[in-house]
Amino acid sequence: MQLIELETTIAAPPERCFLLSLSIDLHIASTAPTRERAIAGVTYGLIGPNQTVTWRARHFGLMLTHTSLIDRYDPPHYFRDIMTKGHFRFFEHEHFFDAVNDGKTVMRDRLRFAAPLGPLGSILEVLLLRRYLTKFLKKRNQAIRVSAESASGEWKQYLH
Repeated sequence: MQLIELETTIAAPPERCFLLSLSIDLHIASTAPTRERAIAGVTYGLIGPNQTVTWRARHFGLMLTHTSLIDRYDPPHYFRDIMTKGHFRFFEHEHFFDAVNDGKTVMRDRLRFAAPLGPLGSILEVLLLRRYLTKFLKKRNQAIRVSAESASGEWKQYLH
């Protein structure tokens, strides 16, 4: 099992950052290289408590699907999504939003995952998946930050 923890400071209030993190449309926009698409469950707009989304995307040259459920939801401070169906043995992503000075938010991610395939999967976690998922999350967080901080109010398009 692997743990990835990231922290991103965003010059926007927690409420905005929280909602942008739940935006299916912003997620799709931030994952263009993998051609990620929501194909079942909530497929556009904001996902909420007890709702699922099934993603299809190209990773490592393969088209993969992954279904997540928002099983914990405490706006605007916290939510958690867990994999209910997919290629990981275990996948849990916690999202934390803390207000800090000057109207900023510290957005924290805690991602726990385990690959299938027993000992081989453990090796893949260390050699490949940890780095790949860290890069993926950083890119997503950058998209949330840029949108949330946009002076033109670009973020509003993702909160319908």
